[in-house]
Amino acid sequence: MLRLLPGLAALALVLGLADEALAALVLEAGTGLRLDDPWLKRALVFTLEQAGLSTALSLGFALPVARALARRPRFPGRGWLLRLFGLPLVMPAIVAVFGLVAAYGSGGWLARAAAAAGLEWPGFPYGLGGILLGHVFFNLPLAVRLLLPLWASVPGETWRLAAQLGMGPWALWRLIEWPLLRQALPGIAALVFTLCSTSFAVVLALGGGPAATTLEVAIYQALRFDFDPPRAVGLALVQLALCSALVLLGQRLGAAMPQPEGSGRMHPRPDAAGRLGRACDALWIALAFAFVGLPLAALVAESLDGPWRDVLADARLWKAAGLSLAIALGAGALALALAFGLLLASRELGLRRHRPRLAVAVEAAGMLGLALPPLVLGTGLFVWLAPRLDVFAWAPALVVAIAALLGLPYALRALGPHFRAVAERHDRLCASLGLAGWNRLRLVEWPAWRQPAALGAALAAALAAGDLGAIALFGTPETATLPLLLYQRLGSYQMGAAAVTAAVLLALCLGLFAALERGLGGRDAR
Repeated sequence: MLRLLPGLAALALVLGLADEALAALVLEAGTGLRLDDPWLKRALVFTLEQAGLSTALSLGFALPVARALARRPRFPGRGWLLRLFGLPLVMPAIVAVFGLVAAYGSGGWLARAAAAAGLEWPGFPYGLGGILLGHVFFNLPLAVRLLLPLWASVPGETWRLAAQLGMGPWALWRLIEWPLLRQALPGIAALVFTLCSTSFAVVLALGGGPAATTLEVAIYQALRFDFDPPRAVGLALVQLALCSALVLLGQRLGAAMPQPEGSGRMHPRPDAAGRLGRACDALWIALAFAFVGLPLAALVAESLDGPWRDVLADARLWKAAGLSLAIALGAGALALALAFGLLLASRELGLRRHRPRLAVAVEAAGMLGLALPPLVLGTGLFVWLAPRLDVFAWAPALVVAIAALLGLPYALRALGPHFRAVAERHDRLCASLGLAGWNRLRLVEWPAWRQPAALGAALAAALAAGDLGAIALFGTPETATLPLLLYQRLGSYQMGAAAVTAAVLLALCLGLFAALERGLGGRDAR
């Protein structure tokens, strides 16, 4: 029983937070939930509309870009381009919003280039257009990175046979590529749709007004501006139902599919040598590079030209940076501790007590963060705790708890496979040698867990440092983090100060990720 105590404590904390939040939502809903509320209907319709359009644009752009990269496995700068595509995946959303405004805004790079050429630039398309632009910026690189392995899975013998049969580009697409993609696209589309439907910072900053309000933003407005808990609860329950349905759909559609096996030898595609194909591939790759790279370059350039001396002399920046760092470290440590506890209990139940179903259920409890968006969880905690304590005074602790719960799935994904592998390989040997407790942890398990544990903690901490959702709900001027301070400066059009704040936030997230991964994971951590 003692071996289960850490897991039971972690399970109690995870389920306690989630259960109290959901119970508060359900009880409050009984006093004020109205499914016929026109505001709820409008927010739900817009949420689905923008998520559907964002998904269609992201995948519609990602398919030709990924195909071009798959057809051109070697060209100068290909590795750097893929690294560039990885940056939006770890960049705080509010920082990327600044880059988009700096590149495409009415006073941005393209507007100045158009003015120099004697042309008129229409300015940044706030509203639905801005939301779509922001979501495609984030999800195009993600979709490309998910699609590329599908082309890489095609055996070289398949391309050689296609060349022997004289297949052209259309025949290759129809007979080889599309049957493969058709099985994977629904799962990728479900993932992108879920991310777009739960997006908060992009919609809040680029929505431009009440006409472009999603469920996430509507929850925030109902609590912080209207202070209408019943309406916020109704919106949160609808958002919870939507997210749960999307997660279940994504798990069903995203099941791994069998891949044909080959000898592993590479063979060039028969359609890779034509001039027209090379020109089209170069065009798609160049467009993707410009689309993703321009906001990042604008962010760097604007931050270098920003009023660094004035901003760095502002005590609010350092107070927000210190609070962001404390929240990130607290959330990373708590997420890692919860992951350890749940995995210890899962190992005990699965390998030693032969209860595989219970073991799977314990780990599944840690995945609640995937179905609970920050504002849904925050709304439940707000409704539950508001009558009992000053939620705004306790904002940092609440944000740490919410961020840890949301980062827990990433820690479990990073640590879980290694945790199980060590137990399966060394459990009997450790038992025969009498290794247990601290000695087993120090000599056998920690060396194998160290790097994945560092990766899980780094991911959870970086996500917490850049998150705007929870702190936007609970934050005050005294408890503002860097993401909230950046949003406030963007909202007041302090673009120079916002540029420096964005650079500091990005440096904090990347530096924190690297420091945890290398410091906790050792010199060999990548």
